[in-house]
Amino acid sequence: MAERTKLWIAGVMKELMMKKPLEKIRVTEICRVAEIERPTFYYHFKDKYDLVAWIFFNEAFKTDVISAESAAKGMEQMRKDYLFYKSAYEDASQNPLWQYMHEYFVERYSQEAKRILNAERLDTQTMYSIRMYCYGGVGMTREWLMTDNITPAKTVVDMMFNSMPENMQTIFFSKSSGEIISPTLS
Repeated sequence: MAERTKLWIAGVMKELMMKKPLEKIRVTEICRVAEIERPTFYYHFKDKYDLVAWIFFNEAFKTDVISAESAAKGMEQMRKDYLFYKSAYEDASQNPLWQYMHEYFVERYSQEAKRILNAERLDTQTMYSIRMYCYGGVGMTREWLMTDNITPAKTVVDMMFNSMPENMQTIFFSKSSGEIISPTLS
């Protein structure tokens, strides 16, 4: 029941963000359009920024960050939800979506690297590489979404994987004749 309520509220937020910028949307308006009481909203989300982050996380969690096919599908979904992501990317508030995205992907790559390496901690250089790669990936995804209507998502993902720092490629991929091979995650 709680998950359905969150999905309902998220759907309303996406609709509202198609019509106006995030900073112009108020929780009162979300509640009115969703036909819920304010306490219901606040039971599920801290604020509208938490809601936007939840929408991203809910959709991003379906993406296997090390699978080119899965990552491309995730980017294609972003393109389908262009108005939502455009509004979210343009938000310059204290909680912009790109920061949530960066933190999310750093955590996903870090956890996967620890699993692959069977390690409790990652060395400083590996963590720096992961943070830098994720920062660049989030920025390039934004650039692709906002300005590039030609390049297929699969091509962008392949370019990102090929631009990954060598120490990360060593952890996540096997190289074969210059091409990145994406393993299937468990």
